[in-house]
Amino acid sequence: MDERLRFVARVLEGEQMAPLCREFGISRVTGYKIYNRYKECGLDALNERSRRPYRHANKLPFQVERCILGIKRDYPSWGAPKVRDKLIRQFPMIKAPAISTVHAVLDRNGLVKRRKRRRYKAEGTELHAAQDPNGLWCADYKGEFMLGNRQYCYPLTITDYRSRYLLACEGMASTRSDFAFTLFERVFKEFGLPSAIRTDNGAPFASGNALFGLSRLSVFWLRLGIAIERIKPGNPQQNGRHERMHLTLKQEATKPASFNFLQQQERFDDFVRVYNNERPHQALGGACPGEIYTPSARVYRPPEEPDYPFHDRTVRVTRCGRICIGKRKINLSTVFAGQIVGIREIDDQIWLVSFLNYDLGFFDRENDRVEPAPNPFVPEKV
Repeated sequence: MDERLRFVARVLEGEQMAPLCREFGISRVTGYKIYNRYKECGLDALNERSRRPYRHANKLPFQVERCILGIKRDYPSWGAPKVRDKLIRQFPMIKAPAISTVHAVLDRNGLVKRRKRRRYKAEGTELHAAQDPNGLWCADYKGEFMLGNRQYCYPLTITDYRSRYLLACEGMASTRSDFAFTLFERVFKEFGLPSAIRTDNGAPFASGNALFGLSRLSVFWLRLGIAIERIKPGNPQQNGRHERMHLTLKQEATKPASFNFLQQQERFDDFVRVYNNERPHQALGGACPGEIYTPSARVYRPPEEPDYPFHDRTVRVTRCGRICIGKRKINLSTVFAGQIVGIREIDDQIWLVSFLNYDLGFFDRENDRVEPAPNPFVPEKV
């Protein structure tokens, strides 16, 4: 308003409009508009005006909105689709509003009950003791430590449960899943595939914000036919064999820490060689892990795309974690980005979303979000 007031004052003093508009950085059309408003309404014309449109061409008539609210009061349990159908039956002469418009009317008047989203809580899964090599692998990050160059090192380790064979010990710059993907793929190519992998509930093995705690890495394992085992939070003893190896690793390969990653990785490689082939293991009757371990007969191959013969359709999840059906975008989870899921209608306007042999959750006509099904990775409570 101060700028407009100065502009009008200088116009009233007799200054020319064109150079004055150039000085204030406005067009002459805008300059004359401000001046004419001042002549019509005085100083009030210099105040900021509302940009709200005078008319709303698509605004729902208040009579129709009142009818929608009346139907909802008569049938409190009905949602927007049924209210709309009832409105069409009662008043076939009016143009029926969209379901989203009916839902917006109900929501605006506080008549929509929002379902509280169930947040995933880590519980752990059923654990099995493998009797043969490659029946179960264990993976974890040994606690980070600082190298001599002030960078943190996160050693990712993988062992075979039965033979205690140390399959890999790689110093990582972080716990990002991209680094873990590279290591696991290399180990799978070298040693084959295990039947299951046991981890804790931390990243990148699990995700606290995704369905059932799945992560991109664990989805990759499922695609390869590898079962997932997770220990209960706060119970590292459930992965005790692996944690015991970490104690030996800490004593022999991290104290004192090397100066950089190359030097530290050389120490890790020496530790792996000695641990597997020279160091007798008491739990193995004095044998070395390398004398017992044999590579898996399951050769690593890139997984084929899943097939869903008993579902109505298959959809590839977008990079932002959504299922797109026509113009609808149903939120699933980014951990399934790029994966193909199956969709099947199990009830009237209720669809089930499945990934491989696992039922992930449900969505309906109203909610553009998949509500989780019972967790298929935890044992049923009796």
